[in-house]
Amino acid sequence: MKCIIIAAGYATRLYPLTENFPKPLLKVNGRSILDHLLDDIHSDIQEYIVVTNHRFYEQFLDWAKDRKEKISVIDDLTTSNETRLGAVRDIQLAAKEVDEDCLVMAGDNLLDFSLDGFITFALEKNSSCIMCHKEERLEALRKTAVITVDENQLITSYEEKPQFPKGDLAVPPFYFYKKDDLKMIDQALEEGCKADAPGSFAAWLSKKKDMYAYPMPGKRYDIGDLKSYEYVQSIFN
Repeated sequence: MKCIIIAAGYATRLYPLTENFPKPLLKVNGRSILDHLLDDIHSDIQEYIVVTNHRFYEQFLDWAKDRKEKISVIDDLTTSNETRLGAVRDIQLAAKEVDEDCLVMAGDNLLDFSLDGFITFALEKNSSCIMCHKEERLEALRKTAVITVDENQLITSYEEKPQFPKGDLAVPPFYFYKKDDLKMIDQALEEGCKADAPGSFAAWLSKKKDMYAYPMPGKRYDIGDLKSYEYVQSIFN
């Protein structure tokens, strides 16, 4: 099993902190966001593949030298927010390097729980899976992916940023893809899957294959702007 980490964004809402520095390497309680994320995984991951942009490529290489895991860094060759490929195309780049099941996640979130439960859930289901959590705020549901599930956690609908959500289960950027499903990413893009949001591929795939949703057992902290970064620092410190 491998883990693909999406880290090619430019985090313009965090300027000036991220103008010349990648958001996943910002420090929280003395350690980078990405360090915290990798330490939340104790399952058997043979390799981590970080997809970043050309501007931050060398900084991720330097970071990887201090980790004990096998880490590969892919340069998507973009240099600005205007020319970015989008998260799905970055996953596509990494997918060309693997032929096995993959955990896929954004590199700019913090969790207060281990990801091992999610991996175990996906292996038991023997299917591609996503995580989900309850979200009661309508304005928040309209800014994220929203799903409905049956009594077995099988996804029954999956919408990106719906104006009128069918349910209250939001989808954070953590996914588990079976190797054969991950190979379908080319087809998804050819059929009009939007490249920007990482969940767009999962939404497309859920209409082709059975997928399941793992209820998130704790809290996830999305670091999107300076205010949220300060808030996360206050909690983890």
